[in-house]
Amino acid sequence: MWYNSPQKRVNLPLSKLNEEQFKAATASFGHNLVIASAGTGKTSTIVGRIAYLLQNGIKPEEILLLTFTNKAANEMKERVSKFIPLAKNIEAGTFHAISYKWLRKLNKNIVLKQIKDLKILFKSIYEKRDFNRLDIEEKPYSANYLFDLYSLYLNSNYPSFEEWLIKKAPNQKEYALIYEDIFDEYERVKREYNLVDFNSLLIEMIKRLKNDIKSPFREVLVDEYQDTNPLQNEFIESVKNESLFCVGDYDQSIYAFNGADISIISTFDKRYKDAKVFTLKKNYRSYGEILDIANKVIKNNPRIYPKTLEVTRGYKREYPKVLIYEDTFNEYRDIASRISSSTTKKDEIAVLFRNNSSADGIEAALRERGIECKRRGGVGFFESREVKVFLDILTYLLNSKDIMAFIHILEYAKGIGSAIAKDIFEALSILGDGNTIKGFLEPNLEKRVFVQSKSSYQLGLFDDFVQLGSVSRFKNLGIKEEFLSNPILKHPKLSIDGAEFLYQFYLLLKRVKRMKNPIVIFDEIFNSKLFEIIVSTLAKERARNKNGIIDKEKFEESKLKILNKVKILRGLLRNYSDLEKFLNAMVLGANEMSEGRGVNLLTIHASKGLEFKEVYIVDLMEERFPNLKLSKSAGGIEEERRLFYVAVTRAKDNLFFAFAKKDRIRNKEYKPSRFLKEAGYGI
Repeated sequence: MWYNSPQKRVNLPLSKLNEEQFKAATASFGHNLVIASAGTGKTSTIVGRIAYLLQNGIKPEEILLLTFTNKAANEMKERVSKFIPLAKNIEAGTFHAISYKWLRKLNKNIVLKQIKDLKILFKSIYEKRDFNRLDIEEKPYSANYLFDLYSLYLNSNYPSFEEWLIKKAPNQKEYALIYEDIFDEYERVKREYNLVDFNSLLIEMIKRLKNDIKSPFREVLVDEYQDTNPLQNEFIESVKNESLFCVGDYDQSIYAFNGADISIISTFDKRYKDAKVFTLKKNYRSYGEILDIANKVIKNNPRIYPKTLEVTRGYKREYPKVLIYEDTFNEYRDIASRISSSTTKKDEIAVLFRNNSSADGIEAALRERGIECKRRGGVGFFESREVKVFLDILTYLLNSKDIMAFIHILEYAKGIGSAIAKDIFEALSILGDGNTIKGFLEPNLEKRVFVQSKSSYQLGLFDDFVQLGSVSRFKNLGIKEEFLSNPILKHPKLSIDGAEFLYQFYLLLKRVKRMKNPIVIFDEIFNSKLFEIIVSTLAKERARNKNGIIDKEKFEESKLKILNKVKILRGLLRNYSDLEKFLNAMVLGANEMSEGRGVNLLTIHASKGLEFKEVYIVDLMEERFPNLKLSKSAGGIEEERRLFYVAVTRAKDNLFFAFAKKDRIRNKEYKPSRFLKEAGYGI
């Protein structure tokens, strides 16, 4: 039975809380909202709450903790587990990680893909339509634009796509049937291969929660509640429970561009009749002058729940400086100079910017001085093509039905685009009775592939397989008869290089088919001719000069860098005895992993939840920050002001504001940001 004992701090996580935190952490079952301002110890409060639940007889399996990073979930579990070992059994993770875990239990075959991966699948279907043969004056939408348009349509609740399109773009009306046919085929292929993206994960999970899954949870805890979007909020409400404990700060709601809806946190006390709202005000992070600026500026936004940051560290007797420059070139070089002479450890310094375009100049200025820096928002380790394709090969070995992994791998075969790759995958599936690896190694030669496809002038479909290719053109490649007889080589558009690539793929599959040890499999791929072709393709791209000639020295250097980067992946794999667990961790947590050291270069969005001793906020000019063009579709000036508030409250000891009167490259003059005036600076 649940009981409430707010006077007793019988466990260590609770004993370390201040009065505000303690009252929140020991709240009765019901609908509780904690407004946790920047630096006020929200994590400690959540940890205290979990400890309190366990202390009061709630089983770990009855607690669900929803966070915005898996790293945050693991850290909270570890902190409670130090004092209450059973805490390691609570269900914790991001909305997507939790949904993926549950859905995998219900359907082991589902395959999680990023939106950009599904765009490639969509493009392969789009490319089957030959718009050039249609006698239509208006140009059709590109595959990428049509994909984004389809997403907008799905969120519109319009009865039919044709009606919606006529309203939005009447000049595209003649393509409506073709577009709808592309959408139908795209959804069919997704269902056939159990493909889901991050949004459809939640949609499917919500459907299951409403219909056929009984929730085991008595309390759901939600971190960063201000960043929830309507879909995530529906997920929360679909997990039927006795108690809801949400922690967030409306002044740090900065993801409207990504669908976050500030009204979810602002209407909490109106949507739940028994709602209790707690406020954490004591800031343990920043000096008083920094908090004064944060309070001054943010008060210009509507106060949803009353609060003001309170100083606990005292005052430094010096307000943050505004650094004024003639142009951005001088701004970046001077900031690099200041960082160079700063006594603060470089890892404790951050340069924050509203737009990624500011980062290039800062990074160049730092590197010019030999100052190490790490940039969040560029091409990360897991986004690099060599790492992605290696993971795709491992993924395909584990699941031969993963059409997207297969298409990604075949991107490195000359003359094979996504449409041909999809044709070959479907042919292999037929030849292998649903198993494409079997279709490679033991094809059923009685099955017919590349048969005449449907043709429809009205739908832009024209048959590609009137005449199949001959395998005789590949005999001089040294392909053994055992593979030369495979019908996939009869694809009419398959090139010599494409056939060679498929043969090397076949040889690799033949070698690893009985291997179980992940490291042994890794090494086999790493040393394969197939991966050698991929590495060579990437290195050539990176070594090609503007005149199209490949620089031999750059080529060898690029190859070495590619191989060294993939070796890092091998090091990560050593921590796993199971290939599936390794790949799941890479899919769900890769974007939380970072590499490098030195000064932190971050967009303000990426800096959320972090803190640094020394912070520089750059390009504080109207049109740059605030950037009303970028925020127009999100939260406008109020969203920009919240971004400024987040940036300011990252600083613990030293804070600098930088403003340039002119951008020499853009040949543009600027006025100082209105936020500097709101902060009390007479500029």
